[in-house]
Amino acid sequence: MSVLAIFDMDETLIACDSSTLWLAYLVEKGLAPAAMLETEKAMMQSYHAGELSMQSYMDFTLRPLAGKTVAEVDAMASDYVARIVPHQVYAQAQAQLQWHRQQQHTLLVISATADFIVRKVAAALGVTEVLAIALEQHQGRYTGATQGVLSFREGKVQRLNAWMRAYGHSLSGSYGYSDSVNDMPLLEAVDKPHVVNPSAGFQQMLQPRQWPQLRWQLPAAV
Repeated sequence: MSVLAIFDMDETLIACDSSTLWLAYLVEKGLAPAAMLETEKAMMQSYHAGELSMQSYMDFTLRPLAGKTVAEVDAMASDYVARIVPHQVYAQAQAQLQWHRQQQHTLLVISATADFIVRKVAAALGVTEVLAIALEQHQGRYTGATQGVLSFREGKVQRLNAWMRAYGHSLSGSYGYSDSVNDMPLLEAVDKPHVVNPSAGFQQMLQPRQWPQLRWQLPAAV
C-alpha cells in the first residue's frame, strides 16, 4: 500500500473552524437560536486549551439537527460548504495535497467535525478518504446524537488504526499535518509530523520535538 498523508481539516487545510461557521449558518437560517453562539464560543476556548469534552460539544451543537432529514441537512451542507471553501482554503494546503498526489501517496482527512461537513469539504479538495464524527440516524432523520468513537484526540488514532486494519494500510513513512494541541496523539503516531500555524502555547510544547512548523496563508485576494 502507498504511504499515508494524513491531514486535520479545520485550521489546517482551511483557515476557519467549520463547526463554528456551520452553527452561525444555522442561526442565519433561523434553525438555531443566536444564544447558542456565545456558548459555542466558550466551548471553543476550551478546545484550543486542550480541555474540551468533545461529546459535550457535539451533544450541544447537534441539537438543531435533531429530527431533520438526512436529505435536508445534506442540501444545507452543500450550500454552506460552497460558501466557505472558495475563501478559506490555505494556498499551501492545496500545494501540499498536490505534492502528495504526485508522490502517489494516499490522502486521508481525519477531523473532529461532523461527517456530513467533512466529506463535502474534503471532496471539494479532491480527497475521498475521510474519517470524521458519525451521526446517529433513525428512519432517515438525525437524532442529535453521535455514533461510534469520536475522531478527537486519542479517538483519532483509534479510528485511524481501525481504518488501516480494514484497508491494509500502515503508518510506515506516513505524514501528518495539524494545527492543534488536541492532535498530539495523531502527530506522535505518524512518522513525519508537521504542525501548521501553531499557537504560542502549542509552540512551547513543541520545542523539545523539533517538528517542522509550517506557516500557511490564504491566497492573496484578487
